[in-house]
Amino acid sequence: METLKVELELPRELLGALNVNAAQLAQKAKEALVLRLFQEGTISAGKGAEIVGLSKAAFIDLLDREGIPYLSLEPGELAEDVEAALAVSREGE
Repeated sequence: METLKVELELPRELLGALNVNAAQLAQKAKEALVLRLFQEGTISAGKGAEIVGLSKAAFIDLLDREGIPYLSLEPGELAEDVEAALAVSREGE
């Protein structure tokens, strides 16, 4: 994956407020951007995991810690998907 380096100017107080060092702040900023892109549906969980350097399972754990749902289906949509999957599996019997 080709990378791009972006420089941000932020108040030094952010380090103290977040209780992190500069490298950790950079990682947190990257995570925040990737989480936002995932929420918007711009990137997949797999791509998000790749960008922040986590396994997909660890990325899903990060989503959970941040209160971001991995699946964004409405209950009715989920029920429809389950029913469709069951119908397909019955056809193969």
